[in-house]
Amino acid sequence: MALVRSLLGAKKILGAATSKRAASAAPKGFLAVYVGESQRRRYVVPISYLSQPSFQALLSKSEEEFGFDHPMGGLTTPCAEDTFIAVTSRLQ
Repeated sequence: MALVRSLLGAKKILGAATSKRAASAAPKGFLAVYVGESQRRRYVVPISYLSQPSFQALLSKSEEEFGFDHPMGGLTTPCAEDTFIAVTSRLQ
């Protein structure tokens, strides 16, 4: 039950964006991250996550797959969406 609550909280904080308006720049202090293996979904995360070892592991995976060319305009990570949510929910 606690896991479900933390995952729901993570979804709220990450604020998955689905509208075209959300394609604009992320707010100050936040970073747009596109997550998914085939279909990508945009999340906005605090830049403080960049210093966390578990988030850095996701960045390394992203670098292996995409290098520094992110065609979506933001950081793109090839992990599954549920994995991303599980990792970021532990960072709060």
